[in-house]
Amino acid sequence: MTTRTFLGVLLCLIGRPGSAAAQFDSTLFRGMTARSIGPTGMSGRVAAIDGVHADPNIIYVGAATGGLWKSTSGGMAWTPLMDHLPASSIGAIAIYQAAPDIVWVGTGERNRRNSAGVGTGVYKTMDGGKTWKLLGLENTGAVEAIAVHPTDPNTAWVAALGNTWKESEDRGVYKTIDGGKTWRKILYVNNQTGAGDLL
Repeated sequence: MTTRTFLGVLLCLIGRPGSAAAQFDSTLFRGMTARSIGPTGMSGRVAAIDGVHADPNIIYVGAATGGLWKSTSGGMAWTPLMDHLPASSIGAIAIYQAAPDIVWVGTGERNRRNSAGVGTGVYKTMDGGKTWKLLGLENTGAVEAIAVHPTDPNTAWVAALGNTWKESEDRGVYKTIDGGKTWRKILYVNNQTGAGDLL
């Protein structure tokens, strides 16, 4: 909405006959122009980034509640990749650099807050984001990090924070050696302690 349109609507609302506001002086807003006042804390949060080492123009960005995006132009243009999936909150991205069309994505926002996005598990693409497969861990709430073995694309570790608002057994570090078909919990403290990062 332009400033002029806004003022017109405002004047219509407050300038009705019989209103005390009928004496409103519109010249007070003559110098106003539209300006950005955001983003605010409720949106616009980037939670994960990874890029292809051999081609720095290929970048994946995961938003806290805005899905997964890919650029093949160094950030000049972006394409959403997971809008058709029940996974709008992204917490981790890991590209298998030896074959960069293989990308692992963990859902659920890393930033613990009152408006945190909730995850739906771990997903993987074998074709650079054209198709996706759910690999499980749906109840982990938020995947904070994924590490993929540098020479074995079937071995990966996942750091799971767990449910944000209640105790959960689905916390800790998980490992797969079969490309995500099965998972083994290899680090677990208790139902209140999640894993926040991997290296």
